[in-house]
Order: sequence, then C-alpha cells, then structure tokens
Amino acid sequence: MGIILAIFAFIAFSIFSLFLRFSYLIIKSYYGKSFRDPSYAPVYGTVYHKLLYYNRLYDYHTQVGRKQPTFRFLAPAASQIYTTDVRNIEHVLQVKFDKYSKGGYNQLVMKDLFGQGILNVDGEKWRQQRKLASLEFSTRDLQSYSCAVFKTNAVKVVKVVSEFAIAGRIFDMQDMMMKLSLDWIFKVAFGVDLNCLNGWTKFMKALDESNALVYGRYKDPFWQIKKLLNFGSEASINNNLKVIDGFVHKLIHDKRNFLAVQQDYSQKTDLLSRFLVASEEDPETMNDKYLRDIILNFIFASKDPSATTLSWFFYMLCKNPLVQEKIVQEVRHITGSQENEIANLDDFVANITEETLDRMQYLHAALAETMRLYPAVPLDGKCAEVDDVLPDGYRVKKGDGIYYTAYAMARMPYIWGDDAGEFRPERWLQNGIFQPQSHFKFVSFHGGPRICLGKDLAYRQMKIASMALLHFFHFKLADDTKNLTYKTMFSLHIDGNLHLRAIPRKS
Repeated sequence: MGIILAIFAFIAFSIFSLFLRFSYLIIKSYYGKSFRDPSYAPVYGTVYHKLLYYNRLYDYHTQVGRKQPTFRFLAPAASQIYTTDVRNIEHVLQVKFDKYSKGGYNQLVMKDLFGQGILNVDGEKWRQQRKLASLEFSTRDLQSYSCAVFKTNAVKVVKVVSEFAIAGRIFDMQDMMMKLSLDWIFKVAFGVDLNCLNGWTKFMKALDESNALVYGRYKDPFWQIKKLLNFGSEASINNNLKVIDGFVHKLIHDKRNFLAVQQDYSQKTDLLSRFLVASEEDPETMNDKYLRDIILNFIFASKDPSATTLSWFFYMLCKNPLVQEKIVQEVRHITGSQENEIANLDDFVANITEETLDRMQYLHAALAETMRLYPAVPLDGKCAEVDDVLPDGYRVKKGDGIYYTAYAMARMPYIWGDDAGEFRPERWLQNGIFQPQSHFKFVSFHGGPRICLGKDLAYRQMKIASMALLHFFHFKLADDTKNLTYKTMFSLHIDGNLHLRAIPRKS
C-alpha cells in the first residue's frame, strides 16, 4: 500500500512541477514584451497558442497574414515576429544582413542535427564554408559533370517508372524523388554511387525522421528535459543520429583513404575533397566532427529542395492536366522528338543539351510556380542582434526572432494578385519568356548574401528529370479525390505518400 501511495505522490508531484513550469513560461512570455504598444507588431498569442495549429501551421500563418502582414507571438525569452512584407524581408536578409543572425535558441534546437554546418552558423565559420563551396559551384567542370550525372539518373528513374507502368502498379513518387535527389548529391558532391533508386536506405530514413523530430522541438517546452533523460522523441533523435553519424564518418574515412592513394589532393575538385584539403591545412579546426556537420548540411540543403519541389510538381501536374500536356508539347517542340518508346530513352536523354534546357521556358515557369506555392523551406528567419525598426514601421527588440513565411507569402493577394492561391505558370511568362522575380518576393532560394549557391544546378536537375519522365509517361493520381497536405518540419515534405500511376505515352 505504501509503494502505491509513493507512486501516486511522485506522479502528482511531477504533474504539479510541470504545471508550475508551464505557468512560469506563460508569465515570462508576457512580461516586458510591450504587447499593448502600437509601435510593435500586433500580438496573436504566445508560441504555445500555435500548438493548436501545429499540423497546419503554415496555413495558420497564411490566415493571420491575410489580416496582418506583420504580427507577433510571445515567447519566454523574446518575441517571435512573422512577416509577409517583402520590404521587411529584404531589410533583414540584405540591407541589415550583419544585424541579424541565426540566433542562439535556433542554433541550440538544431545543433544536434546541423552542428556547425553552414545552415546553422554565422560569422567566420559561415564565410569559410561559403567560400569553399563557392569555389566548387563556380567551376565549369562541375556544371558539365553534374549534367552528365543528372542524365544518367534520369535514365535510371525512367526505367524504374517503366516497370511500374508496364505492371499497371501505383508507386510513391515522393519516395522516388527523394532517392533520385540523394543519388545525384552523393555522386556530384562526394564522388559516391549511393544507388538509392534500387532500394530504401536506412540513412535516408534517418535523415527524414530527424528533420521532423528536431523541428518538433519548437513546439515542445520540455524537449531539453527529455533530451537529458534520453526519453521519447529525444531518444528517437539519438537513435537516428547514430545511423547518420556512422554513415557520414565512414564516408569521410573512405574518401580520405582514397585521396591518400591518389597522393594529390589539389587535383580533386569535388566538394568533400576541397574540405579535406582544408582539413589538412587546419586539422584542429577542420576535424572530423566539423566535416560531418559540413557534409550533412550540404545534403539537407541539396536533397530536400529538389526532391520536395519535384514531388509537389508532379502532384500539381496531376491536378492540372492541361499544364502537364503543355509541358509535354514544349518538350516535343524543343527536342524535336516524337518517339516515346523506352528503346529510345538513352538517345533522348543524351540529346538534352544546355541550349535545350535554356529553351524550356514553360517548364521553368511551372517549376518556379511549384516552388512559389510549395517552397522547400516554408518558414525561415533570423534573430535581431540590435534594436531595430522594420521598413513597415514596427520596432524590433534585440533578441527578437523575425521569420518570413514563404508558404504564406505565396498566397497573399497583395503580393501575387487575386489569383495568388492558383497554380498558374503563365504568371511567370511574358511573350513566352520566363521573367524572374525579386529574391525577397520569391524566397525559395533565400536572398541576400546567403542566397542558394545551387540554384542553377537545382533547376537543371529538375528539368532533366521532368523532361525525361513526361516525354515517356502521362501521370495520374492513384486517388484523384484525395487532396494532399504537408508535414510540419524544416522542409515541406508531402505528408504521407504521393501515389501515382504512370501511363506510357504513344507516339
């Protein structure tokens, strides 16, 4: 009886302790936040209020943003400011670039996964990694080599889809695009044939699960306690990190051994080789842990944007069959190919040139329109290092987070017009020619000094894969009554599967 009473007493004490902590966090959220001062953005509740909308968080931001372009949620340490105002975004990402950082709390949340990689650092570490990566992205060798890799992988993915089409089976396009994207990253950046398309990898599964679980820390006020106790979601994060770290450290070890046999680091120009050269010059700073962070950040920055965009792209083409057919007609017109037999696959893909890709204006517009409505990074932000005033007139306190909501921005009539919520590639075209938009209006590739280095490569990869697949197959949703949504995480994955049917096109 005494043991039972002790257990009940412990449970009651634990619940009471959690209640006290939560009450303290709520009180601290309101204290000193100037929430009645009109010179600060209007308050729409505390960060805990967002838990009610977590599974449709970006749509909730959209709902609020239509009423109020800049608004706040109160948090224990500082306010979280959300904005869809293009002027504010340019101010933070470019005009006052050096006055806004990743922020200590954001870095703490993401440290286990991203460490000191380029996505999670500022200052000298960011400049060092940016410089080395820029050297790699600026070479013509990379451009020609990457296109050759993209073509090889396009042939592989068409053959995989062909097997499903011949058998009349449905398949998960999102899973396929994730594998395709990871394959090209490892080949281009690390010189490694991962060959994900021929099977599921434990590494990729750990990556995607960690992405969602670490993002979940933002809604969990007790994640640090759970991490200390290695409990619940934090235990799952640790298990996934063991898989990820083991895989990446083996990659570093194998690459270092390979280069040692070659005996000339300077002639190796892939991204990992460049960083290994730097590690030889500064082994104390560029240790294996730091290299792990760099590699993992590059994988996240490269895999998800292409894979998620292609997934949403094929979903939108199934929802908009007229757009799908317009792209097919453009492919036929530009390539001059009317033959749709798989026997002609290698010749068709081999004949996709830089000139061909540049002439695919409607396809480029359709991909941009997909990224507008379904940005790979739906929410991103910075932390104010000093007190500031935004272009819209609202004040920002030192320590405040300011977030730009790319997903919500795409749906704002005051940014994109009354048809903002519609999938309409034509909005990007003038006389049939693609018209770029400001990086602070269309923020899918970020903006300012941190703008994505791989933008052109991403477009090439997506165009080559799209042209090959659409030339040979017509795509339909397995269930066209089902409307898909996203999973709330760092990148905008489709929640669940993207089940499609592929029907071979006839010449």
